[in-house]
Amino acid sequence: MRIARFSIDGNVAFGAVEGTDSVPDGLVLDIIKGVPFAEFELSGTKVPLSKVRLLPPVLPSKVVAIGRNYAEHAAELGNEVPPSPWAFFKPSTSVVGPGDPIVYPTFSSEVHHEAELAVVIGRMCREVPRERVKDVILGYTCGNDVTARDTQRAEKQWARAKGFDSSCPLGPWIETGVDPSDLAITATVNGELRQAGRTSQMINSIEDLIVNITEAMTLLPGDVILTGTPAGVGPLNVGDEVAVTIEGIGTLTNKVIKRG
Repeated sequence: MRIARFSIDGNVAFGAVEGTDSVPDGLVLDIIKGVPFAEFELSGTKVPLSKVRLLPPVLPSKVVAIGRNYAEHAAELGNEVPPSPWAFFKPSTSVVGPGDPIVYPTFSSEVHHEAELAVVIGRMCREVPRERVKDVILGYTCGNDVTARDTQRAEKQWARAKGFDSSCPLGPWIETGVDPSDLAITATVNGELRQAGRTSQMINSIEDLIVNITEAMTLLPGDVILTGTPAGVGPLNVGDEVAVTIEGIGTLTNKVIKRG
């Protein structure tokens, strides 16, 4: 099932995405009664996807992101692969949705895209054993770990470089039925292919990451884990349109604008 979060006529709701996008208005949303983090029912009330505004599929209390989880990406930036998952945070205020702008930060002149598979947590969990990892996952979506690369190099720690407002686009929806172990993941900028990899290239699997993270902290429903980016990261400029596509999930598209 594909679960989207959307607004229509000033109201915010979740809905199950149904139909096909091969014809105009082929995709519709069957509005969910309640929220998708517990048992829910479909209302039967349907609205065309084209008539709503898609929002970030969740509003996480935290985004736990993983650095250098693809060997070729670590190498392209001259970094070694860490011996264990290397986690950092992106604040909830960094999250934007499909079609929302990425606002170029005034303190940087070198902003990069990073296409990533995002894991959406479905239930509160801590110290999750490996065999129970699937039980705590609601589904998967596309993420873009937008990074002020010059700031990252200069400041050594990554809070501003990766946590600025609009630096975490997520969407377009949550896919609950996909096997994440070997999905194609790409990023294009203005239609030009920049990144192309597969989730099977991750050094640390999703199971590894959730076990490692929940040894230290509680994850809440709607929290997000960004699982790392394949090689090919590169610059974004004002006016660029960046699209992250993950096989079996969809495409997340955002345009870069100037702050002002």
